[in-house]
Amino acid sequence: MNGRTTWVALTVVAMATQTACLDNGGGDEDVAADFEELDAAVCAPDGGPFTTGIDNPYFPMPVGRQLVLEGREDGESLRVEITVLDETEEVAGVTTRVVQETEYEDGELVEISRNFFVQAPDGTLCYYGEDVDDYDEGVIVGHEGAWRAGVGANVPGILIPGMPRAETKFYQEFAPGIAEDRSAVIEVGVAITVPLGTYADSLHAIDWDPLDGDDSGDGEDKYYARDVGLVVDAEVSLISFN
Repeated sequence: MNGRTTWVALTVVAMATQTACLDNGGGDEDVAADFEELDAAVCAPDGGPFTTGIDNPYFPMPVGRQLVLEGREDGESLRVEITVLDETEEVAGVTTRVVQETEYEDGELVEISRNFFVQAPDGTLCYYGEDVDDYDEGVIVGHEGAWRAGVGANVPGILIPGMPRAETKFYQEFAPGIAEDRSAVIEVGVAITVPLGTYADSLHAIDWDPLDGDDSGDGEDKYYARDVGLVVDAEVSLISFN
Protein backbone atom coordinates (compact mmCIF):
# COMPACT_ATOMS: atom_id res chain seq x y z
CA MET A 1 0.00 0.00 0.00
CA ASN A 2 1.58 3.34 -1.06
CA GLY A 3 1.56 6.59 0.96
CA ARG A 4 -1.36 8.12 -0.98
CA THR A 5 -3.60 5.12 -0.31
CA THR A 6 -2.66 5.13 3.36
CA TRP A 7 -3.47 8.82 3.61
CA VAL A 8 -6.87 8.36 1.96
CA ALA A 9 -7.71 5.53 4.34
CA LEU A 10 -6.80 7.67 7.34
CA THR A 11 -8.78 10.61 5.96
CA VAL A 12 -11.91 8.48 5.50
CA VAL A 13 -11.66 7.27 9.10
CA ALA A 14 -11.06 10.82 10.32
CA MET A 15 -14.04 12.20 8.42
CA ALA A 16 -16.36 9.45 9.67
CA THR A 17 -15.31 10.07 13.27
CA GLN A 18 -15.62 13.82 13.01
CA THR A 19 -19.01 13.64 11.27
CA ALA A 20 -20.29 11.55 14.18
CA CYS A 21 -18.99 14.17 16.62
CA LEU A 22 -20.57 16.96 14.59
CA ASP A 23 -23.95 15.22 14.36
CA ASN A 24 -24.00 14.92 18.14
CA GLY A 25 -23.25 18.61 18.65
CA GLY A 26 -25.34 20.77 20.93
CA GLY A 27 -25.80 23.75 18.62
CA ASP A 28 -29.23 25.15 17.79
CA GLU A 29 -28.38 25.30 14.08
CA ASP A 30 -25.63 23.79 11.95
CA VAL A 31 -25.04 26.68 9.56
CA ALA A 32 -22.65 24.64 7.41
CA ALA A 33 -24.72 21.45 7.25
CA ASP A 34 -25.23 21.66 3.49
CA PHE A 35 -21.86 23.17 2.59
CA GLU A 36 -19.50 21.36 0.20
CA GLU A 37 -16.82 19.29 1.98
CA LEU A 38 -13.28 19.96 0.73
CA ASP A 39 -10.81 17.08 0.57
CA ALA A 40 -7.97 17.52 3.06
CA ALA A 41 -5.86 15.03 1.07
CA VAL A 42 -4.41 18.08 -0.73
CA CYS A 43 -2.31 18.50 2.43
CA ALA A 44 -1.16 14.86 2.63
CA PRO A 45 2.58 14.49 3.31
CA ASP A 46 3.05 12.83 -0.10
CA GLY A 47 1.01 15.51 -1.89
CA GLY A 48 3.85 17.97 -2.49
CA PRO A 49 6.06 19.57 -3.49
CA PHE A 50 5.26 21.89 -0.60
CA THR A 51 6.82 25.25 0.22
CA THR A 52 7.54 27.23 3.37
CA GLY A 53 7.41 30.39 1.25
CA ILE A 54 3.75 30.86 2.12
CA ASP A 55 1.92 33.44 -0.02
CA ASN A 56 -1.73 32.37 0.27
CA PRO A 57 -3.44 35.74 -0.33
CA TYR A 58 -5.62 35.52 2.79
CA PHE A 59 -2.81 34.52 5.15
CA PRO A 60 0.64 35.24 3.67
CA MET A 61 3.46 34.30 6.03
CA PRO A 62 6.69 36.10 5.12
CA VAL A 63 9.40 35.62 7.73
CA GLY A 64 9.22 38.35 10.37
CA ARG A 65 5.56 39.21 9.91
CA GLN A 66 3.73 39.93 13.16
CA LEU A 67 0.02 40.45 13.76
CA VAL A 68 -1.26 41.71 17.11
CA LEU A 69 -4.95 41.35 18.00
CA GLU A 70 -6.69 42.60 21.12
CA GLY A 71 -10.17 42.47 22.63
CA ARG A 72 -12.20 41.61 25.71
CA GLU A 73 -14.15 38.58 26.89
CA ASP A 74 -16.04 38.14 30.16
CA GLY A 75 -14.48 41.33 31.52
CA GLU A 76 -10.91 40.23 30.77
CA SER A 77 -8.55 41.89 28.30
CA LEU A 78 -7.16 39.56 25.64
CA ARG A 79 -4.06 39.91 23.49
CA VAL A 80 -2.80 37.58 20.76
CA GLU A 81 0.56 37.96 19.01
CA ILE A 82 1.20 35.93 15.85
CA THR A 83 4.80 35.92 14.62
CA VAL A 84 6.25 34.15 11.58
CA LEU A 85 9.61 32.84 12.73
CA ASP A 86 12.77 32.35 10.68
CA GLU A 87 12.55 28.68 11.66
CA THR A 88 11.42 25.47 10.03
CA GLU A 89 10.44 22.15 11.58
CA GLU A 90 10.14 18.72 9.98
CA VAL A 91 6.71 17.23 10.68
CA ALA A 92 5.55 13.96 9.09
CA GLY A 93 8.55 14.16 6.79
CA VAL A 94 7.60 17.62 5.50
CA THR A 95 9.57 20.82 6.17
CA THR A 96 7.12 23.33 7.65
CA ARG A 97 7.21 27.00 8.60
CA VAL A 98 7.05 27.72 12.34
CA VAL A 99 4.57 30.42 13.42
CA GLN A 100 4.47 31.36 17.10
CA GLU A 101 1.24 32.44 18.75
CA THR A 102 1.44 34.06 22.19
CA GLU A 103 -1.73 34.69 24.21
CA TYR A 104 -2.31 36.92 27.23
CA GLU A 105 -5.29 37.44 29.55
CA ASP A 106 -5.32 40.64 31.62
CA GLY A 107 -1.63 41.04 30.82
CA GLU A 108 -0.69 37.58 32.08
CA LEU A 109 0.89 35.05 29.73
CA VAL A 110 -1.44 32.05 29.32
CA GLU A 111 -0.17 30.20 26.25
CA ILE A 112 2.66 29.97 23.75
CA SER A 113 2.18 27.69 20.76
CA ARG A 114 4.51 26.84 17.88
CA ASN A 115 2.34 26.12 14.85
CA PHE A 116 3.51 24.25 11.77
CA PHE A 117 2.34 25.40 8.33
CA VAL A 118 3.19 24.60 4.74
CA GLN A 119 1.68 25.56 1.40
CA ALA A 120 0.47 22.95 -1.09
CA PRO A 121 1.04 23.21 -4.85
CA ASP A 122 -2.45 24.65 -5.41
CA GLY A 123 -1.90 27.41 -2.83
CA THR A 124 -3.76 25.68 0.03
CA LEU A 125 -2.41 26.64 3.45
CA CYS A 126 -1.93 23.37 5.32
CA TYR A 127 -1.78 22.95 9.09
CA TYR A 128 0.57 20.23 10.36
CA GLY A 129 0.10 20.67 14.10
CA GLU A 130 1.30 22.65 17.08
CA ASP A 131 3.44 22.38 20.19
CA VAL A 132 1.65 24.06 23.11
CA ASP A 133 2.82 25.40 26.47
CA ASP A 134 0.08 26.53 28.87
CA TYR A 135 1.14 28.98 31.59
CA ASP A 136 -0.10 29.94 35.04
CA GLU A 137 1.76 32.69 36.90
CA GLY A 138 4.78 32.27 34.62
CA VAL A 139 5.02 28.50 35.04
CA ILE A 140 4.25 25.89 32.37
CA VAL A 141 1.30 23.84 33.65
CA GLY A 142 0.23 21.84 30.61
CA HIS A 143 0.24 21.23 26.87
CA GLU A 144 -3.47 20.98 26.06
CA GLY A 145 -4.27 20.64 22.37
CA ALA A 146 -0.73 19.82 21.24
CA TRP A 147 -0.54 17.51 18.22
CA ARG A 148 1.57 16.70 15.18
CA ALA A 149 0.62 15.19 11.86
CA GLY A 150 2.12 11.75 11.34
CA VAL A 151 1.82 10.69 14.98
CA GLY A 152 -0.66 7.83 15.32
CA ALA A 153 -3.82 8.65 13.34
CA ASN A 154 -3.06 12.40 13.23
CA VAL A 155 -3.29 13.96 9.78
CA PRO A 156 -2.82 17.56 8.59
CA GLY A 157 -5.73 19.78 7.68
CA ILE A 158 -6.61 22.88 5.68
CA LEU A 159 -6.33 26.29 7.30
CA ILE A 160 -7.29 28.23 4.15
CA PRO A 161 -7.99 26.73 0.70
CA GLY A 162 -5.88 27.82 -2.24
CA MET A 163 -8.98 29.16 -4.01
CA PRO A 164 -11.49 29.76 -1.22
CA ARG A 165 -15.18 29.66 -2.11
CA ALA A 166 -18.25 30.46 -0.04
CA GLU A 167 -20.29 27.57 1.36
CA THR A 168 -17.39 25.15 1.68
CA LYS A 169 -16.16 23.43 4.84
CA PHE A 170 -13.11 21.42 5.84
CA TYR A 171 -11.05 19.91 8.61
CA GLN A 172 -8.38 22.22 9.98
CA GLU A 173 -6.80 19.51 12.09
CA PHE A 174 -7.42 15.93 13.06
CA ALA A 175 -5.79 14.40 16.10
CA PRO A 176 -8.48 12.06 17.47
CA GLY A 177 -9.70 13.18 20.88
CA ILE A 178 -7.13 15.99 21.03
CA ALA A 179 -7.68 18.45 18.19
CA GLU A 180 -10.52 18.14 15.67
CA ASP A 181 -11.28 21.73 14.68
CA ARG A 182 -13.55 22.48 11.71
CA SER A 183 -13.99 25.59 9.57
CA ALA A 184 -16.52 26.83 7.02
CA VAL A 185 -16.11 29.65 4.52
CA ILE A 186 -19.14 31.95 4.73
CA GLU A 187 -18.14 34.80 2.41
CA VAL A 188 -15.20 35.82 0.25
CA GLY A 189 -14.48 39.40 -0.79
CA VAL A 190 -16.35 41.03 2.08
CA ALA A 191 -15.25 44.27 3.78
CA ILE A 192 -14.32 44.25 7.48
CA THR A 193 -13.44 47.13 9.79
CA VAL A 194 -11.08 46.59 12.73
CA PRO A 195 -9.24 49.06 15.00
CA LEU A 196 -6.38 49.27 12.50
CA GLY A 197 -8.65 50.16 9.58
CA THR A 198 -11.02 48.81 6.92
CA TYR A 199 -10.08 45.97 4.60
CA ALA A 200 -12.19 45.75 1.45
CA ASP A 201 -11.38 42.13 0.56
CA SER A 202 -11.53 39.59 3.35
CA LEU A 203 -12.54 35.98 3.87
CA HIS A 204 -15.20 35.36 6.52
CA ALA A 205 -15.11 31.91 8.15
CA ILE A 206 -16.73 30.21 11.12
CA ASP A 207 -14.63 27.80 13.20
CA TRP A 208 -15.98 25.27 15.67
CA ASP A 209 -14.78 22.38 17.82
CA PRO A 210 -16.76 19.10 17.67
CA LEU A 211 -14.88 17.88 20.77
CA ASP A 212 -16.76 20.54 22.74
CA GLY A 213 -20.07 19.32 21.31
CA ASP A 214 -20.25 22.29 18.94
CA ASP A 215 -21.53 22.54 15.42
CA SER A 216 -21.12 25.56 13.15
CA GLY A 217 -24.08 27.25 14.83
CA ASP A 218 -21.88 27.55 17.93
CA GLY A 219 -18.83 28.64 15.97
CA GLU A 220 -16.55 31.66 16.25
CA ASP A 221 -16.18 34.24 13.50
CA LYS A 222 -12.82 34.73 11.84
CA TYR A 223 -11.86 37.21 9.14
CA TYR A 224 -8.71 37.03 7.01
CA ALA A 225 -7.83 40.18 5.03
CA ARG A 226 -6.14 39.85 1.66
CA ASP A 227 -2.37 40.47 1.82
CA VAL A 228 -2.54 40.76 5.63
CA GLY A 229 -3.86 37.61 7.31
CA LEU A 230 -6.01 37.11 10.39
CA VAL A 231 -7.73 40.37 11.42
CA VAL A 232 -10.64 39.05 13.55
CA ASP A 233 -10.55 35.97 15.75
CA ALA A 234 -13.76 35.80 17.80
CA GLU A 235 -13.39 38.55 20.46
CA VAL A 236 -9.99 39.89 19.32
CA SER A 237 -9.24 42.05 16.30
CA LEU A 238 -6.15 43.50 14.62
CA ILE A 239 -4.46 46.50 16.28
CA SER A 240 -1.03 46.32 14.60
CA PHE A 241 0.64 44.63 11.63
CA ASN A 242 4.08 44.60 10.05
